[in-house]
Order: sequence, then C-alpha cells, then structure tokens
Amino acid sequence: MKKNIDLGMLISRIAIGFPMSVYGINKLIHGVGFIENMMTMHGLPSFFAYGVFAGEIIAPVMLIIGFRTRFAGLIFAANCFTATILAQTGNLFKLNDFGGWALELLVIYMLISLSFFFTGAGKYAVSTNNKWD
Repeated sequence: MKKNIDLGMLISRIAIGFPMSVYGINKLIHGVGFIENMMTMHGLPSFFAYGVFAGEIIAPVMLIIGFRTRFAGLIFAANCFTATILAQTGNLFKLNDFGGWALELLVIYMLISLSFFFTGAGKYAVSTNNKWD
C-alpha cells in the first residue's frame, strides 16, 4: 500500500484541533474566571487568562485548516504546557479511574501539536509556502 503522509497529517490536525476547540468554545460561553483565579494564585496578571483563546480556539482552527501550522502547533503546545503547570501538576504521578495516566490526553495534545511545529501541515493545507506552514 502506498503511503499518504499528507493525508495522515490532515487527519492528525483535525483529530487534535477539533476536540481542543470545543474546550475553547466552552470558555467562550462560560468565561475564563477560573483561569484568572489560577493566574493570580501563581502571581501572574489575570488578563493572561485570555491567552487561552489563542491556544484553544485560534491555534486549533489554524491547525485544522493548515494555516501557519508550525506557529499554531507551537501556540497549542504552549497552551497545553501552561495548563499542565497551572492546573495539573497535582496529577503528574496519578492514574485515572481506568488505570491510565491522569495527564495522558493533555500530554498527547501537547506532543502532537509540538510535532506539527517540526513537520508542518503537509500538502493538504490552506497555506504551504511560508516558513511557518
């Protein structure tokens, strides 16, 4: 069977971009108050909480459509890393109710989005000629 890496990249972009955008839409509807509280608890300005929209709405949409995919992957990975540091450090060595790592989904999102930083989008993308594609 012939390899189709570009199609695999498209499927991967959709597979992490769409579910993460659902988190972002939820924050649009319900607000980012709990993130603002976490920011102030860690001594950071509360307005940094609005950066979550870049990581959970803008970057996932950019990944899905294949626009500046390397840049979007970097933003997405930074968002996941920030969520891990701010809200999930207590789960670093914990298992979930099913025996899996409590952070597995967040880490999968982070690592796959980081892989887009190194690989780009492939040929099935809105933009393919920029160094950030």
